[in-house]
Amino acid sequence: MRAVWRAARAGVRRRRLQTFVIGLVVLVSTMTIVVALGLLDAASAPFDRAFDRQQGAQLDVTFDAAKVTPGQLAATSRLPGVAAAAGPFAQAVADLDRQVVVHDVGPVTVVGRADPGGAVDRVNLWAGHWATGPGEVVFSSPPGVGGEGTRAALGRRIELSGVPFTVVGLASSVSRTADAWVAPDRIALLHPTSAQMLYRFADAAGDSALRTDLRTVAGAVPAGALTAAQSYLNLKQRAEHSPNTFVPFLMVFGVLGLLVAVLIVGNVVSGAVVSGFRHIGVLKAIGFTPNQVVAVYLVMVSVPALAGCVLGTVLGDLAEQPLLRQIFNGMSGADLADSVGLSPWVDLVALSGLPVLVLLAALLPSLRARSLPAARAISAGSAQRRGRALRIQRRLTGSPLPRSVSLGLGLPFARPGRSLLTLAAVVLGVTTVTFSTGLATTVTAFGKAAEGGGAYQVVVDAGRADVGMTAPTHTDAQIQSLLGTLPGAAQVTASAYVPVRLPGVAEGLTLVAYRGTSADLGTLVVSGRWFRGPGEIVVPPGFLTLHELAVGDRFTLRTARRAEPVTIVGETLSGDPDYVSTDWATATAVDPGVEGTQYLVKLTGGTSVDAYQAAVRAADRGLYPTAKETVNAGAMTAVGSASVLSLLLGTVAALGVFNTVVLNARERRRDLGMLKSIGMTPRQVTAMMVTSMSALGLAGGAVGVPLGILAERLILPVTGRAGGIDFPASMREVWHPGNVTLLVLSGVALAALGALIPRGRRRG
Repeated sequence: MRAVWRAARAGVRRRRLQTFVIGLVVLVSTMTIVVALGLLDAASAPFDRAFDRQQGAQLDVTFDAAKVTPGQLAATSRLPGVAAAAGPFAQAVADLDRQVVVHDVGPVTVVGRADPGGAVDRVNLWAGHWATGPGEVVFSSPPGVGGEGTRAALGRRIELSGVPFTVVGLASSVSRTADAWVAPDRIALLHPTSAQMLYRFADAAGDSALRTDLRTVAGAVPAGALTAAQSYLNLKQRAEHSPNTFVPFLMVFGVLGLLVAVLIVGNVVSGAVVSGFRHIGVLKAIGFTPNQVVAVYLVMVSVPALAGCVLGTVLGDLAEQPLLRQIFNGMSGADLADSVGLSPWVDLVALSGLPVLVLLAALLPSLRARSLPAARAISAGSAQRRGRALRIQRRLTGSPLPRSVSLGLGLPFARPGRSLLTLAAVVLGVTTVTFSTGLATTVTAFGKAAEGGGAYQVVVDAGRADVGMTAPTHTDAQIQSLLGTLPGAAQVTASAYVPVRLPGVAEGLTLVAYRGTSADLGTLVVSGRWFRGPGEIVVPPGFLTLHELAVGDRFTLRTARRAEPVTIVGETLSGDPDYVSTDWATATAVDPGVEGTQYLVKLTGGTSVDAYQAAVRAADRGLYPTAKETVNAGAMTAVGSASVLSLLLGTVAALGVFNTVVLNARERRRDLGMLKSIGMTPRQVTAMMVTSMSALGLAGGAVGVPLGILAERLILPVTGRAGGIDFPASMREVWHPGNVTLLVLSGVALAALGALIPRGRRRG
């Protein structure tokens, strides 16, 4: 065994370039696999993990306290099919008088609950203590959202519908059952009109099963007592709305990454063994047994492979973390951040799978070399080749092409197996680039539309003294008039955010109200129309899905003291499902004291955005102007993650071409020496090698581009449906002869790059 190790160690030191290539290919391949599998794992069921850990409520049901008694509600926990239940809890909607860091001013759903535990909906109390005494309240706030700054809410004194309370704790419920909790004997001060029951069922696998369960509960209480119900499936869809958008194309990149890694690692390692047949013959000649020869080569490729695998796993984890933070930043739902992170099994698969792949790739050609006689192994690569490859090369030599080009075109046929593996890697690399290009073009167009397409250029916020800002000296109406009189202003639209509630839904909803012209602010309506008068709202597609509504449906918006019926008249291209748009009259019907807090300014052509912002600041120090963002963060995340994975896969494919050129040059040293001796210049040698790879690149581009276009056309609609987006035809039609031609040539560029890197060694 000592002789095997010494021979392998000497081989590693002697073949430094080969060792470096193996280590680098395995490193980049491992990074690709770790990033792809890590993102796939993180995007799969983060809500389910948190839901199971907290025993979340599959149904959160609200009852009219005037129509049903607590005893009747408690009896529903023993109904057939009910696996567990919690409640009844008294529930009230109260008005919060001031912001408490974790919640804005406005209506708050408050529940009287004795403790955070129980058989259903185990609330995670992550800061402070539970509300048990007089004047104590716990607010809902997921840990990790807002950072340590959210702890500043602890000790804050507030009023709920005029009743004083002190914030003593911060907690989160994966079932989103309340905005705040107080002791059961204190909820009466808020005059609750509803009661809450939380259920888990033996069968709640889908909507139909939950509807059956809900009918069972409704049948056990007096008619009309059940007023609303919230399904965990809607919560799940809300929580995973953002990451689910990424799952389809991440799966494509994951599969491509695995295929490219397997092909390139197999090509590099098997080529390294085949190119070492002469060394194998020498080992046999000095007394090494066939098994020892196989062991030497397995050790030789395993050393750099293990080093590359370990380093690639570490770098892959580092590259994956910012992508995870970007994708899952601000995910709605409690404690989901704890369910998303680097999974040990991904690193375990990479650290164990890649070395096994390397050993298998090295074992097959090593076994072939094992049976070769020493003399034949020593002469490998120097004996004259016969067969189809030689005939093709002779035919190309007779063509009018330059000699370096004709010889280069014939080189791939000398090693057809190796050439096919290289071609497959180029095909996958071009497929990845094509798929990424189409996806990026569509998503960028979507992001521009989602941000208003530049319809207005400046956003002016009114300062708030309660959050440490300077308050404006002008009133709301005066601010709108002032902004319109500044040089360059073409239109000023005031907006305000009004918190409201849907019946039976603890999660808040925000009305975005506009005063003035708003139909031309760049919001793309894909169904119905923009609102035109009081009582009309426009909603994003996620709102319709979560609440099982459609354009034309009517429902009621509520605050602690008011209720306002509204009609859905339009659906936008995208948007946060918790924000709906309406006119000023509808907002004042819900909250008569509503005032503008933000002003959207359209500028005349040629007006400097910076100059207008300076004029705003000079007019009132309590106004805070900013240039309108024209880049959608979610769209840029999709493009960024696709670019990272494309770069990794393209690098791996280029390394595969690099390896093929190095091996071809090494095996044909005798032929290259003869060509140079009869007058071929180093530049012609380089041209020959680049031509051989460019031919593979052109073929790879011709095959990879259609595959990439097909993948983009199949995955884009799936991605849109997962994210609640129906991409218009104008965003889907991204292919034209110019970019298709460039993508085909990208295969040539990829192959030529891999062929040019080692040119110095060949020209010497």
